[in-house]
This record gives sequence, C-alpha cells and structure tokens, in this order.
Amino acid sequence: MRTGIFGGTFNPVHSGHVLLAQTYIAALSLERMLVIPTRIPPHKTGESLIPGENRLEMCRLAFMQNPVCEVSDIELRRPDKSYTVDTLEKLHRDFPNDEFYLIMGSDMFLTFTEWRRWQRISELAVVCVGAREKNLRPALEGQSRLLCGYGVRCRIIDLDPMPISSTEVRAMAKRGEPLDAVVPPAVAGYIAENRLYQG
Repeated sequence: MRTGIFGGTFNPVHSGHVLLAQTYIAALSLERMLVIPTRIPPHKTGESLIPGENRLEMCRLAFMQNPVCEVSDIELRRPDKSYTVDTLEKLHRDFPNDEFYLIMGSDMFLTFTEWRRWQRISELAVVCVGAREKNLRPALEGQSRLLCGYGVRCRIIDLDPMPISSTEVRAMAKRGEPLDAVVPPAVAGYIAENRLYQG
C-alpha cells in the first residue's frame, strides 16, 4: 500500500492542512495518508503546545470526511521527543509491505541531512517536499540532486500557497474572532467549546 506520512504539531490543524493532504494524496496516488500529531517536536522549542489529546481530536474532526486519511497517535504515546526515524521504524514493522512517502516542508527538506539518522529515514521512505514558493524551487531541486547522490529518493510536488498558518489561527482565537473561514467547521466548534488558545 502506498502510504503517506503527514506529521506536524497541528496546533491547531487548519484548512490549509486538509488541502495539503488532498494535494499529496492526488499527486502521489496515495492509498492511505497517516496524519500524525507530534508529541514534542525536536525542531520547535518555543511553541506552546496544547495537550496532545486536544490536537489529536481536532485532527480526527478535520480529516473525518476523507476516507484515505487516518489519524494516528503513534507519536503522542511516546514519553519523549518525536523523532521521525523512530516513527518510521515502528510503521515499517507494523506495515512491512507498505511503501512510505514522508511529507515535509521546504525548510525541513533543506536541512534534511541534519536530522537524526537521516540515512535510515531515506531507506524507509520516499522524501516528499512541496514547492510552495516558486523562488524556492531551484534550492529544492539542488538539494534533491545532492540527496539523490546519497541514494535518497526524493519527490518535489508543486503546491498552492498555504492560505493560513497555525500561528495566525491561534492569534485569531485569542482575539475572539470567528474561525470558520480558516479551520474546518467541526474544528472551529471544538476550539470554541473547549476554550482553546484563549489565554
């Protein structure tokens, strides 16, 4: 099975994430997309995360209409930081016949060789990056050529610009602004009901 791995803090998940998942599913002909909220991401130290169970439930609400998407708590069950290599090795054991496609942003792709055990990651998954800004494409293509020289399998996918960020959604929630235009309606209701991001 062709399985995408879409990890992130999802703090909160927003409509851009949903669109991104749909784009990758179509571009890569994915049969399953695992949406994986991280517990403690190694690269985001300054971000104040709400509890994992809240982020997990918002992801479930956001992706429940897409039968290809499955929300997983594999990283939230861990007691420490979320390292991609650990997640991939666990998934490879659980689904030995799957072909994995690891989805990441351009900033992560450009620093991929700084990741923990990046060579092992590249053995377990095809590394997929979105080219959202046209001026970044030459840098992504250069990095792809470099990584391919190390045997890394890379895919660059053209993306539309992300209409919103989680940082902006949190700021809107704190100001008491309606969120229906930037997050799925069920997520907006969950944020309001649980008074998230208001303090």
